[in-house]
Amino acid sequence: MRLRLEFTTEPFDLDEPPAHALVAREVVEGAGLDAVDVGPFGNTAEGSTQTVVAAVADLLHRTLAAGATRVSLQVNVVPEAADGTDGAGEGGK
Repeated sequence: MRLRLEFTTEPFDLDEPPAHALVAREVVEGAGLDAVDVGPFGNTAEGSTQTVVAAVADLLHRTLAAGATRVSLQVNVVPEAADGTDGAGEGGK
């Protein structure tokens, strides 16, 4: 199964990324996730169930330790394509 993770960390700082936001970026970029998109108001990534769940645990531990006061996240199952693949091509399996 393939999952899509969407998350934000708070508090926001529009002038300079806070430490918890930098840690969040480091976690998702180093977790072996696919389709990572990190932005100022939301972040997304995809991967296998095991990889996403491990990344979420690491994300929570590390961002809270770095000063996040709130972490909002959503995890969704990525629907399979009509041809029976996960829609991510061979690299996504």
